[in-house]
Amino acid sequence: MKTFWARVDMSVVMHANILIVGAGVVGLTLARELLSRGARDVVVLDKEPESGRHASGRNSGVLHAGIYYAPDSLRAATCIRGNRLMREYCREKNLPLLECGKVIVARDESEWPALDTLFARAKANGAEAAMIGEAELAAIEPNAKTAGRALYSKHTAVVDPVAILRALAADIVSSGRGKLLYNAAFTGLANETTAKTGAGEVAFDFCINASGAWSDKVAAHFGAGTGYRLLPFKGLYRKLRPEKSHLARGNIYPVPDIRNPFLGVHFTKSVSGDVYLGPTAIPAFGRANYGILKGLDAEVFAILARDLQLFFTDPLFRGIALSEPRKYAARHFFEDAKKLVRELEPEDVVACSKAGIRPQLIDIRRGGLVMDFVVERARRSLHVLNAISPAFTASMAFAKMLADEHRLA
Repeated sequence: MKTFWARVDMSVVMHANILIVGAGVVGLTLARELLSRGARDVVVLDKEPESGRHASGRNSGVLHAGIYYAPDSLRAATCIRGNRLMREYCREKNLPLLECGKVIVARDESEWPALDTLFARAKANGAEAAMIGEAELAAIEPNAKTAGRALYSKHTAVVDPVAILRALAADIVSSGRGKLLYNAAFTGLANETTAKTGAGEVAFDFCINASGAWSDKVAAHFGAGTGYRLLPFKGLYRKLRPEKSHLARGNIYPVPDIRNPFLGVHFTKSVSGDVYLGPTAIPAFGRANYGILKGLDAEVFAILARDLQLFFTDPLFRGIALSEPRKYAARHFFEDAKKLVRELEPEDVVACSKAGIRPQLIDIRRGGLVMDFVVERARRSLHVLNAISPAFTASMAFAKMLADEHRLA
């Protein structure tokens, strides 16, 4: 179908074969994949003036290597291949890439069983990981400390997420068959094949919902995702003073509680050489609630109600809600970070403006956090509802999987 512009009732109408809602990494990699398979008239729309204003551009930039995820999950199925594809893409486009690896350290011997579980998952997933002792850890990451042993992930890397998003956007436009429509929030459906947006109506043959923190809202217009709601968690970061950046060569992570999807405060050396600490996983009160009050809107009461319901019904969420907010305080944040390294003083850690929102899906029928990607098909549409970590890492492989399984192009 030929793309064109027309003016109808003062609204601009664009016609597209495939409309993708959301210009984050999932939306952009899907568009790029479909165009590479010969799709025509692919339109990606986003409510922001550019890509990367939310989760895709605010994450730590870590490319994960398939260690954490249950072997039968979509996250496991796409992470390792996605890591390889993203590293190849960075080399092809000459984008920043720091192939520094990662260590996961045990704070005490009680974490050894969880460390063993991670090692078993890594092997089941085909990840390249090694259980190492304290001497080997010191050679890899001299300032990291562990209780006897640690897990080493060779293929964990760090990238510049915004640079990748810009390159993907350029690929879409340069194809001659794809368009990006910014400042165009999806606001509903005019009919079964026409989306209402902030830039006018967009008619489509098929719609893909990759709108991240707003994906449940978009899905509702298609009758999809009725059993789910998204709940935002705030990821706050701090950083090391520049003169202390030598305290981490790469990534130093704690052993996480594998029953929940958060990995804990950790050290990440960025491609610029800065070392970031974080993120937290504090329950937030808005889908863009990056500050204390910034990003609050009328939905705050509905989000608070879902938080309260989970607090009383889900012990895992209750533990998060009781422990994470204390990390607003620099002292508590420092205490978490200090457990991972030999040398660190409170004055080494300073505030920074980096913050993100993790849009975590909850199953409102059973009342718990959803641990995997969720994909639902509805009338003339496909909905990606839980693009949580490692979505950035997995995105290129995930796009291939969706295109194959749903015959999108």
